[in-house]
Amino acid sequence: MADADSKKEEADYKRVHSFPLIRQSDMPEEMRMEAMELCVTACEKYSNNNESAAKMIKEAMDKKFGSSWHVVIGEGFGFEITHEVKNLLYLYFGGSLAVCVWKCS
Repeated sequence: MADADSKKEEADYKRVHSFPLIRQSDMPEEMRMEAMELCVTACEKYSNNNESAAKMIKEAMDKKFGSSWHVVIGEGFGFEITHEVKNLLYLYFGGSLAVCVWKCS
């Protein structure tokens, strides 16, 4: 019985943390939703390879919204960036994974 309870708690924990939590964004609503969905898809597809996930996001954003997009994915990093206004998204996904997407010219 205790084993079943612990598995249920673990499943609940994973479900609670499987949605993206936007920390900071100045993107227009439509762009933000597309970028957020793209980040979730990439992070789920390449759950063990942050570099491939970042490359997938960067290439898709370059294609859809013009070039010079940058992506950082990882745990425990800080940043100070210069970006174009209305082109920044910083979110958490899966509990401890952070994704920062921005455009600069």
